[in-house]
Amino acid sequence: MHFRQWKRREVITLLGGAAAWPLTARAQQGARMKRFGILRSGFERDIYNQISVLRDGLRDLGWTEGRNIRIDTRLTGTNDPDVARGLATELIGLAPDVIFANPATAVQAVRRLTSTIPIVFVQSGDPIQSGLVQSLSHPSSNATGFFTFEPSINTKYLQLLKDIAPQLTRVAVMQAQTSAWRGDFAVIQAVARSFSVASLAMLIRDDAADIERAIVAFAREPNGGLILPPDTVTLKHRGLIVALAAKHHLPAVYWHREFVNVGGLLFYGPTPLDYRRVASYVDRILRGAKPADLPVQAPIKFDLVVNLKTAKALGLTIPEQLLLSADEVVE
Repeated sequence: MHFRQWKRREVITLLGGAAAWPLTARAQQGARMKRFGILRSGFERDIYNQISVLRDGLRDLGWTEGRNIRIDTRLTGTNDPDVARGLATELIGLAPDVIFANPATAVQAVRRLTSTIPIVFVQSGDPIQSGLVQSLSHPSSNATGFFTFEPSINTKYLQLLKDIAPQLTRVAVMQAQTSAWRGDFAVIQAVARSFSVASLAMLIRDDAADIERAIVAFAREPNGGLILPPDTVTLKHRGLIVALAAKHHLPAVYWHREFVNVGGLLFYGPTPLDYRRVASYVDRILRGAKPADLPVQAPIKFDLVVNLKTAKALGLTIPEQLLLSADEVVE
């Protein structure tokens, strides 16, 4: 899906609003116009908000589109690596001074095509593990940025699930193949026995029927639960997944707040990244900094949200200590 297939009004608002932006004192007259490329994969409805905050951040730092910067945006509307690769090729052909890419599918598409153009990334997985950087403090490559999830968090997911549903003896780790590189299942598998739980890797396609088949098959045996690490495919199908979990009485812990918004039991994850921080890295590179000298930043704060209504429907009693530690309890 090409980005032109997204809602026309939203695209016009996002890509065509530069004329209304005020000129800033920091913009330099006569300087060569910089080019900034954005490659964004996935389905999340907050994509437009994230990019708007990024562009506002650049404006506040002195970058006015049409005066000293040109911004080229490509939105895939899918997490298909082939689509991301095609749009990454388009962006690189425009010879940008820096490219922003998110999530890992888009990041890898750009990284495989260039080792010279600076890349600022946001992805859920460890950038060392994915080969993007050599270390967090000294990336030593043309890429730097922010990662929002580390596989060890899966141990916390399992602990939370077991705390809420002590009778749990089986757990399925649900994600698309494109997210399996992080090793989320391996982390859970390594500790599952200490929780008296058997673990299963539930790899699904971007297909509602496939997701339903996987959940129904897993739910045929009792005392099961679901863990959903970061994955744009599961987020896209969140309504279906939450409904099936309720129907088959499967307690589940989710990586994104949106799952709780549609009735999911439990969310645990990092506080959403402020994209003005991304803008600050883009700004520094546009002004001469090298990605290799900018440390990769990890999440600092995590949020816990419990849906008490869903817990009651599943016949679960939430421990008082967990309720007290929650950042939000949905009644």
